[in-house]
Amino acid sequence: QVHLVESGGGLVQAGGSLTLSCTASGSIYYMGWYRQTPGKQRDVVATITLGGVPHYADSVKGRFTISRDSAETTVYLQMNSLKPEDTAVYFCAADWINRSQFYYWGQGTQVTVSS
Repeated sequence: QVHLVESGGGLVQAGGSLTLSCTASGSIYYMGWYRQTPGKQRDVVATITLGGVPHYADSVKGRFTISRDSAETTVYLQMNSLKPEDTAVYFCAADWINRSQFYYWGQGTQVTVSS
C-alpha cells in the first residue's frame, strides 16, 4: 500500500504560478498529477518515471513542469502562466505500471485561477 500526501494549491490570478507537492510513503515507479472539474472525468496532467522521464498533457506543455526529488518519493508540479481553465481539483497519483488511471491516489487539492 502506498500513501500519498499532497500540499499546495489555492487561489491565484490568471498568469500567476503555483507549486503542488506530493510525498509518497515509499518509492514507486510512476508518479503524477491528474485534475478533475465537476461532472467531468479525471484527466492526466503530467506524469514522471523513477529516473525522471516526464510526460505532459498537451494543454499544459510549456507551462507546467513535473519533477521528483532525489529520494524519488516526492513529486512536484510547478504551474506557470495559469489560466482560468486550469481551475480544478488536482490529485496526486502513483502506480507501478503506466495505465490510464493510476492505482494509488491522494486526497486532492483545489486550484482556482481567477480571471
